[in-house]
Amino acid sequence: MRLTALLSMAARVVAPKDYRYGTNRPWTEAAKRMNPPGRRRKKVFVEPIEAEDWAILKGDMVEILAGKDKGKQGKVIQVFRRRNWVILEGLNTHFRYVGKVNDYRGTYVASEAPLLLRDVGLVDPSDRKPTQIEWKFTEEGERVRVSSRTGRIIPKPVVERRDGIVPLQWKGERGADHLSQHIKAR
Repeated sequence: MRLTALLSMAARVVAPKDYRYGTNRPWTEAAKRMNPPGRRRKKVFVEPIEAEDWAILKGDMVEILAGKDKGKQGKVIQVFRRRNWVILEGLNTHFRYVGKVNDYRGTYVASEAPLLLRDVGLVDPSDRKPTQIEWKFTEEGERVRVSSRTGRIIPKPVVERRDGIVPLQWKGERGADHLSQHIKAR
């Protein structure tokens, strides 16, 4: 399927007023199974967080503050800003039974469930404990996260793209000029 066709499908989707959002896209079959026509579900209210106040990013280490995995630390693999959710790698998992057919008995598959933002705390790398953060500016004018307990800067995580490229590695000593020359050479 072409990307333009996919984007046009996404633009046409209008969710009903009693639609319950999940981790699946609204136009997928999984989302339609969770929200069948005629089934009314209780509305979930989400307190919006401004984009500049959002403190937890993909790739951060966080600690779970409430729930069955309280006290465990994990890496954020997905962020849902509209729902104030984060998904941690290997934590807050539930198991589904899938794949039962005539001659195959199926298997259990673990999948991570989302956690509310208020139920996780960002881990300070200096002492590996959860901390509150404040946004401050450095002398160079860069906006950074600072631990309110230790006063140290918490760096933003370096996240690899799906194709394995780490964008921050491009900004080496050669700079963007080398990158543009490399692209022209192709």
